[in-house]
Amino acid sequence: MLAARHVVCALSGGVDSAVAALLLKRRGYQVTGVFMKNWDSLDEYGVCTADRDCEDAYRVCQILDIPFHQVSYVKEYWNDVFSDFLNEYEKGRTPNPDIICNKHIKFSCFFHYAMDNLGADAVATGHYARTSQEDEEVFQQKHIKRPEGLFRNRFEVRNAVKLLQAADSFKDQTFFLSQVPQDALRRTLFPLGGLTKEFVKKIAAENRLHHVLQKKESMGICFVGKRNFENFILQYLQPRPGKFISIEDNKVLGTHQGWFLYTLGQRANIGGLHEPWYVVEKDSTKGDVFVAPRTDHPALYRDLLRTNRVHWISEEPPLTLVRDKMMECQFRFRHQMALVPCVLTLNQDGTVWVTAVKAVRALALGQFAVFYKGDECLGSGKILRLGPSAYTLQKGKTSSAVATKSSGDGPRSGPTL
Repeated sequence: MLAARHVVCALSGGVDSAVAALLLKRRGYQVTGVFMKNWDSLDEYGVCTADRDCEDAYRVCQILDIPFHQVSYVKEYWNDVFSDFLNEYEKGRTPNPDIICNKHIKFSCFFHYAMDNLGADAVATGHYARTSQEDEEVFQQKHIKRPEGLFRNRFEVRNAVKLLQAADSFKDQTFFLSQVPQDALRRTLFPLGGLTKEFVKKIAAENRLHHVLQKKESMGICFVGKRNFENFILQYLQPRPGKFISIEDNKVLGTHQGWFLYTLGQRANIGGLHEPWYVVEKDSTKGDVFVAPRTDHPALYRDLLRTNRVHWISEEPPLTLVRDKMMECQFRFRHQMALVPCVLTLNQDGTVWVTAVKAVRALALGQFAVFYKGDECLGSGKILRLGPSAYTLQKGKTSSAVATKSSGDGPRSGPTL
């Protein structure tokens, strides 16, 4: 009789990963649960939340009668995720640590630990996502090191695995998996890919997993928790006081502790002002934050961006894009936002220009533009340049003479991107 396939399942202490492990066991696999400790911190009550989550993950393994392991990636998380997070903020960008964590921690450190130390045939997580493979195909995969280089030979990795959106479109988490390497994806199972969140909760309730069912869903940045974001960031970055300036008349409206604390589209809390103002531009040289008086102000809308070199998940880059140098697809830059139709233009260095069919609100540097075609998540690139806002373009049409005379001091010429 053949030995049962060994699947190592990442357990977070939450309901999704617990049910993923349960379903794997039901399929007859030999399942091992692994809890990753990525961050050392106390919550507002002085309790280490990672320790509490670890306890919950251990209880899941007891209930399911599967082996439990704990690994610490605190150092790796600090070096690869948190340091990147701080560096991006210091540059005035808006990073996404969840995407970076999946790339460097879950689908690199954990993946290699499961394969090399625990002898796994495959890994699994509680993400709501699917791939183009059936389970049995996952177990037949061999470790294939992806060739380096911009345009690798398309035949070197045969039958590349596609990342597909989950059946539950509201819970779909392919956005956060858009930088996952092909080598890890082809050895990964997503047991929740075809299920809704409500059904997952029902399974948990029927299988004695009440302790994880009662936990609140984790939202936002894990290492910030419920703390004030500005206070948290200023523990690590030096304040850089600057001014809030109206984009419309250059009037100084107030001061702030650092331009890096604000992201485009965010409401700016300006002392003494009762009406809402929204961040629309940031000047990196002077440290000033430009604001506009409406949440739908044209200064918030853009239809053009450029990414860094795109990480393509299954085909690098897609054949259509290589052949035509352009490709129609869809993108989003925030989880759960509606997909936006766009045209990609490929540059020689692997970066892309993204032209949205209609202007989108609050694009910000540092965010990831994640690309989709049908059900497939194609990959993503970090936004490093933004085109002019609708407001700048309107102004350019109506006051080109004034813009020509402008010395470049102030919002007429646009703050530094």
